[in-house]
Amino acid sequence: MSKPNLMSVAEEERADLLALLRELTAAQWEAQSLCAGWRVRDVATHVVSYDELSRTQTVGAFARGGLRPSKVNEVVLARYRQLDADQIIDLVARNRRPRGLSAGFKGGIALTDGTIHHQDIRRALGQPRVIPEHRLVPVLDFSLSAPTLPSKNNSRGLRLIATDVDWTRGEGLDVCGPGEALLMAVAGRVDALDELGGEGLPTLSGRIR
Repeated sequence: MSKPNLMSVAEEERADLLALLRELTAAQWEAQSLCAGWRVRDVATHVVSYDELSRTQTVGAFARGGLRPSKVNEVVLARYRQLDADQIIDLVARNRRPRGLSAGFKGGIALTDGTIHHQDIRRALGQPRVIPEHRLVPVLDFSLSAPTLPSKNNSRGLRLIATDVDWTRGEGLDVCGPGEALLMAVAGRVDALDELGGEGLPTLSGRIR
């Protein structure tokens, strides 16, 4: 299989997220996501919150956040706190093609961050989906090396085996299950653990709980 164009598939992922956002009710916009302290509206905004920042603004945000990813994210998100649902939809719509910091690693940041956060919304709302394999496989790969994700450390010494797509990585005790559940679990989402199995599951569970 040839390597996908990460920028193109990131754009596809954002288009799918946009379609979901356009269907949400007022109550769903305010619902808690899988991200602690963030509502659905916050997660949706975060996905594109870096795109419209200049280089100077991005550097400034990192400085104010003390170079701590969670703090930096809050600094950037604060710029958009006053947006209503329609304005958030417009924000995502005009940033369907990643740019700025999100476009880093040829779109890998936008694709991986966007896919995980899309699932943070869908899982919280009980709206599962099938992620196309040509997107899911590169997200799984990139997540294991993404500098701001805990996936590499969480999967250390484990062999991850997707049961629905052709993907296996790592060495050690097996953790197996749907690719999406593997993605979410190693990224620290306890919600996905019940969908996984294998001798390495207790180790993974202990790390993220």
